[in-house]
This record gives sequence, structure tokens and C-alpha cells, in this order.
Amino acid sequence: MSKILLGLLIGAISASAFAATTDGFDTDAAGHLPAGWIAGSTGGGAPKWAVAEDATAPSKPNVLRQSGQGTFPWCVKKNVAVSNGYVEVKLEPLEGREDQAGGLVWRWKSGENYYLARVNVQR
Repeated sequence: MSKILLGLLIGAISASAFAATTDGFDTDAAGHLPAGWIAGSTGGGAPKWAVAEDATAPSKPNVLRQSGQGTFPWCVKKNVAVSNGYVEVKLEPLEGREDQAGGLVWRWKSGENYYLARVNVQR
């Protein structure tokens, strides 16, 4: 199992013609997934997603952090639909030997059936 990403998923912003919403993690309890979110890993492993305090967070005090190992760890907010809008995320890869990557999942149906736009960091 490779350690793909230990990172910070800092926020998600979506907008449509009728309303704009911002999802952050500042009111969620540290040490747990935010309400309405689920997590896993495509291809195996044991990812650990949890809200954590971080002094460098763009909106203090919390971030969503992945600190376990997994082939392709994912964390998604259930029951979200964006139409004619956009989604944005801020992330910071912290470490990883094979891969330092993160991105956005959409059209998520299961841990084996989703689209992913991802970015790899070169350090």
C-alpha cells in the first residue's frame, strides 16, 4: 500500500444561478468526519479523514485532513448537486513518497464509480 496523500482539504465552494454556498469545517468537531461526509479508498488501504485544527487554514481554525494510507483515498459530501456552477478546493499535500496529490471528486456513485480531477505536487 502506498501513502498517496497526507493533506488538507480546506474548503469547497459551489455556486449556481440561484444561490452560492461555502462549505467549511470550522463548526465541525475535531477528530471526526464532518456531518454528511463519507470516506474510503479505491484500491484498498486505511485512510483516516478527520476535521483537525490548523493555524495555517485559510478560514481558521479547522481543515479536513487525511492522515492514513490508501491507494486512492477519497472523501465526499453526500447529497450535493451543482448545476451551472463551479466547485473549488484549496489543498496542501503534506507528505508522501510515491505521490503527493489531491483534487475534486464529482459524479460520485460509489468508491469504485466516480470522476476525479487531481493535481500532483512536485517538490
